Amino acid sequence: MTRPARVIVDTSALQFNLALIRQKNPGVKIMAIVKADGYGHGVSRVGNALASSDAFGVASIEEAVKLREGGASKPIVLLEGPFEPNELQQIHDLQLHAVVHTHVQLAMILESDFRAPLWIKIDSGMHRLGFSPNELPNVLASLRNYPAPVRCMTHLANAHDLDDDNTESQLTVFATSVQDFDGETSVANSAGLLGWPQIEGAWARPGIMLYGVSPFRDKVGKDFGLKPAMSVKSAIISVRRINPGESVGYGRGFVASEALTVGVVAFGYGDGYPRAAGTGTPILVNGQAAEVIGEASMDMLTVDLTKVSNPQVGDEVTLWGPDLPVELVAKSAQTIPYELLCRVRMRARYVEN
Repeated sequence: MTRPARVIVDTSALQFNLALIRQKNPGVKIMAIVKADGYGHGVSRVGNALASSDAFGVASIEEAVKLREGGASKPIVLLEGPFEPNELQQIHDLQLHAVVHTHVQLAMILESDFRAPLWIKIDSGMHRLGFSPNELPNVLASLRNYPAPVRCMTHLANAHDLDDDNTESQLTVFATSVQDFDGETSVANSAGLLGWPQIEGAWARPGIMLYGVSPFRDKVGKDFGLKPAMSVKSAIISVRRINPGESVGYGRGFVASEALTVGVVAFGYGDGYPRAAGTGTPILVNGQAAEVIGEASMDMLTVDLTKVSNPQVGDEVTLWGPDLPVELVAKSAQTIPYELLCRVRMRARYVEN
């Protein structure tokens, strides 16, 4: 019997979410962010599902190669740009676009015959990547005769917090920086699209929302009409009773205060389940609400089946999916859903819905 741990990707949900973004943002070009193996959904699979997007965003040439080999023909943007000069020929051969965020990259490009479209990244306040606003005029001046399109972009540090005025400050800084720039610009990520309608720019760069997940701490994807694309499932492989005072798992991480029916699920941190998602984390058994008890081990986790009717070995378990938002599991694990989606590709086999 094949180990029941599996990840099910609903490509129609990806397409639905892209269509919803277009419907709510008419006239805006969509750069679908598919880095980290398509947020754990499989970059080639995601690329095919989102083929109608206007471009893709990736973190490395290796990711771009997978997209091209999977049949993607749209522009692909290297969001961190080239790392060393010998990549410039690959970027040309693969017909990629390059983000430029340092003077080292800029010199690398100007000293070569590189001709790919460029995205100049401006540090409007995140202080991670990008040229400072006062550097931008000289950067653009150096590219005055560049023979391919040049665009400007920035990234929002805290758009997922609607009460933080830092986003407004960043928008002001960016708008001021590009006021004399006549090319296309890009600002909005998922949180920007969903929470900051005043954001302008010819391009948007949705990531997490394409996968049906909310960027906000107190919301889930369904709150915005999005459809979760990933379901993570396994099965019960053991059912037993334990008495009051008996413990479960490594380190006696859970001690029963009353008699319980305990199930063992074939899924653990070796499959990408967060070890920090301990006692009380929601889980579904045959569609019925249950809870994790103790700590996940490498290959298994234990659940309280007391409230599940007639539990049996082989019962289907949903770790997250449309009926159990990954946002809730992430909250219980004191992390963010992005991390869970990206981690789950570790070992569980993939099934396309």
